[in-house]
Amino acid sequence: MGKKRIIKKTDKELLDEKDKIEGGLKKETKSPKRILAEGKIYISSTYNNTIMTLSDAKGNALSWVSAGSVGFKGTKKATPFAASKVAESLFFTIQKLGIEKVDIFVKGIGSGRESAIRALIGKGINVNSIKDVTPVPHNGCRPKKPRKP
Repeated sequence: MGKKRIIKKTDKELLDEKDKIEGGLKKETKSPKRILAEGKIYISSTYNNTIMTLSDAKGNALSWVSAGSVGFKGTKKATPFAASKVAESLFFTIQKLGIEKVDIFVKGIGSGRESAIRALIGKGINVNSIKDVTPVPHNGCRPKKPRKP
């Protein structure tokens, strides 16, 4: 196989390499705590999952959490307990951002809709309003053409 040769660098080369590496690294700066006065929480509760999205007053999404991302799998994602854990996880994000008041919009017919709201209120969030925005069919779809005799 042969002998391995070790390349030795001079002190100047080592210093140049160190400067190159340190110059490429970004220095971490602590961002100031962002204080938002109001926010919106969208709760989408289906038969299979519960998804909660946090947005600012304009509607720009800041964060989202689902039962799957919290750690539930399969049919356990659709339970009220999973929805309360999702709300608890979103509460910590609300605390970090410093949001004081929220409007809640609930969509869907899953079992987690009510328990998610209860968990948020139980944590002490000031809720301005709770609105149900579940889409409701008003005239149904177009019926089939009658069969030819």
